[in-house]
Amino acid sequence: MKPKSLDFWLDSLRSHWDSYLVRGTHEDFSDFAIALNGLTEHINRLRLPGLGRQCAGLEADVLQHFTPRVEDHPLGKTIARALNRQVESLLDAIALARKQDPAAKSIAYDPTRTVEWVKPRSVWMVAPKNSKWAAGLAEQLAFYGFRVHKHRWGVALPEGETPFAVIFLPASDSGTADNVGRVCLEQVARVRERCPISQLFYVGVTRSLDSMVALMRAGIDITVQSDEKMAALLSRILDMVQVREQERYRVLIVEDSKVAVAQIRKALTNHGIDTHAISSPTTILDAMDQYHPDLVLMDMHMPTCNGVEATRVLRQVPNYQATPIVYLSAETSVGLQVEALRLGGDQFLTKPFNPVLLAATLKTTIERHHEMRRASRHDGLTGLLNHTAAKTELDAWIASDATGVCVAMIDIDHFKVINDTYGHPVGDQVIRSLGWLLKGRLRVTDIVGRYGGEEFIVAARDTKVEEMRSVLDRIRSAFATLPHAHPSGVLRGTFSAGLAAQVHYASGTALIAAADEALLRAKREGRNRLLLAEAA
Repeated sequence: MKPKSLDFWLDSLRSHWDSYLVRGTHEDFSDFAIALNGLTEHINRLRLPGLGRQCAGLEADVLQHFTPRVEDHPLGKTIARALNRQVESLLDAIALARKQDPAAKSIAYDPTRTVEWVKPRSVWMVAPKNSKWAAGLAEQLAFYGFRVHKHRWGVALPEGETPFAVIFLPASDSGTADNVGRVCLEQVARVRERCPISQLFYVGVTRSLDSMVALMRAGIDITVQSDEKMAALLSRILDMVQVREQERYRVLIVEDSKVAVAQIRKALTNHGIDTHAISSPTTILDAMDQYHPDLVLMDMHMPTCNGVEATRVLRQVPNYQATPIVYLSAETSVGLQVEALRLGGDQFLTKPFNPVLLAATLKTTIERHHEMRRASRHDGLTGLLNHTAAKTELDAWIASDATGVCVAMIDIDHFKVINDTYGHPVGDQVIRSLGWLLKGRLRVTDIVGRYGGEEFIVAARDTKVEEMRSVLDRIRSAFATLPHAHPSGVLRGTFSAGLAAQVHYASGTALIAAADEALLRAKREGRNRLLLAEAA
């Protein structure tokens, strides 16, 4: 099943709200709350912070009136009218935002690439005159496909187009606490009112709770501290434009009540969660093997054995020791709930359940589990595969008799000089930039990893070595022109690379060693070049 679209959630929200206004039933209000929750999550995936705040505000008000008691509905006329105004305001804001959203465009040259990397979005920069840091930042954003428009502090911003993001740079490059004063906060508030759906950044705030809270109250979405600046800002902005498809999660329901199963499935299906139900824990091991769930939703009291006993069994099977398990039960004894969690559970929810809370709890539990699993395989600085994961995937290719495998080892030239001259934060940004460039210019099926330090590994299959060489040479040329901003302006760097083809080597280890040897030759012969490994 495909993930639900924005139009689906908008239609669902409108139809369920209209039904509630006519009939006023508890079921209509429940369906409306579920649709609103789905719309809020969809808006957040689209990286639309202003709309996300508006959705969250409406959702908070709706959930105040979302009780399990049927007799609480219909709501009073005053409350219903207030909610109706919020619904209409939200729908109008979304309609306006859709008109202003530019067409997507990828900067990757590979026409077969299916994932959009960046979009040509408009970014406003509010900065002091002649700021070298602002000039360097604008140049780097332009390289990644953004249209940057500079504005001075205190000058009214133009009407018309709503920017994707607004970046505030303090009145001096030092980022002192004096920069977050009344005049600054007033301008931020005016921009927030003028650009309700834009992402607002303040770059160069000191490590002060009072300053950061004051900026957020004025309308800033993200504060970037003085010592982070470019690295944190570019990471945030580039992540915002990588809109990811909703992952469809799988939940195994262990519940002997058919009525409860039907209610759970309805709540989860409306949130894009796939489900499979079994009525007895006696078949749970077979169900786990066949269904491969992301999470188990477990009833506490069932025939043959209880949920805690079933959980203890799962925790003794290596493949399921880390699978999240959430209890859903009418059990009200706090002592038994604590004991259930101590013996292997992750969460405990009680019946009757709130469908919005149930779906939110399961999704966040799954997402955190996936993030922990992902963190063990990915490099924290670049988000690319780490050394071990990259080698493991390459070995899996070789073991599966993949053909046309090419491996490249890449190393940033004179990286120690960059660190010693400009500092480690700038050096980290150079590493990140190369990681983003490799990820954006290579196919989604390729292996792209940070091998260690300033060294990267790239692997492709079903590829001729000359094709791979051409692709990497274009990336090398692009990296040489990529600006890296620092407080005094911009710097540029280069990299060297070695490339080896599977046809000459029998294992992944041999491929990496050959590519590494070619990389060392490229360094010795003058750097900023790519050399092919000699045949074994």
